[in-house]
Amino acid sequence: MYYLQIFSIIGSLVLFAIVIDFIRRGLLKEKYSVLWLASAVVIMALSVKKELLDSIASWLGIAYPPSLLFLVAFIFVLLITLHFSVVISLLHEKNKAIAQELALMKNALKEAGIDVPGKARGEDRK
Repeated sequence: MYYLQIFSIIGSLVLFAIVIDFIRRGLLKEKYSVLWLASAVVIMALSVKKELLDSIASWLGIAYPPSLLFLVAFIFVLLITLHFSVVISLLHEKNKAIAQELALMKNALKEAGIDVPGKARGEDRK
C-alpha cells in the first residue's frame, strides 16, 4: 500500500468518527452531517479501491490518480460551505424578522402603558 492511500484511509475513518461523535454529543445536527458523512464514505471508497480511483482519474484526464482524492475532498468542502452559507442566509432573514417583530411588540406595549422589562440596544449609552 502506498503511504498516501494509508493516509487517505485513516483520514476518512477519522473524519467519519468525528462526525458520528459530534452527532452523538449533539454538537452537529443530523441534517447537516449528511455531506460530511458522504465525503468520508466517498474518500474511503476511492482510497480502498485503487482501481476505481485510477479509472476515474484517467477518465477525467488526471495524471496522478491520488490527487483525485484531494479534488473530491475539495469539492465536498465547497458544497458544505455553500450549504452553510444558504443556512446562515436563511437564519439571518429569520433573525431580522423576529427582531423587527419584537420591536413592534415592545412599541405597542409601551404605547399601551405597559412597562417592558429589559434594555433595548443602545439604551444604556448616554
